[in-house]
Amino acid sequence: MGVVYLAALLLSLGCMLLLDWRFRLFFWRDALSAMVVTVVGLVFFLVWDVAGIANGIFFRGDGAIATGVVLAPELPIEEPVFLLFLVVCTMVIYTGAARVLSRLGEQRRAKGDGS
Repeated sequence: MGVVYLAALLLSLGCMLLLDWRFRLFFWRDALSAMVVTVVGLVFFLVWDVAGIANGIFFRGDGAIATGVVLAPELPIEEPVFLLFLVVCTMVIYTGAARVLSRLGEQRRAKGDGS
C-alpha cells in the first residue's frame, strides 16, 4: 500500500502527457519552451514548499498510501512528483483552453462576416 499515492501521481501525469501528445498542446507543441516552463514552475513550487517547511507551516502527513521516503525533513518524495503533475496539468489545461477559445472566436468572426 505504500506506493499507491506515488503510483496514482505517475499515472495521472502519464494521462496528462497522453492528452498533451494527442492534441499537441504543450510538450509536443514546443518542447524547449515547455521544458523551461516546467522546470521554472517546479523550482518555484519547491522553493515555496521549503520556505513553508522552514517556517513550520507545512508538515508531512503519515499516510498508509505514501512511500514514507523523504528527500528532506517534511519533504516526501511524492511532493516533487505532485508539483510536476501540477505544473504539467495546469499548462495542458491552459493551452487547451486557449485553443478552444481561439476556435470559438474564429467561428464567431466567420459567422459575423457571413451575415
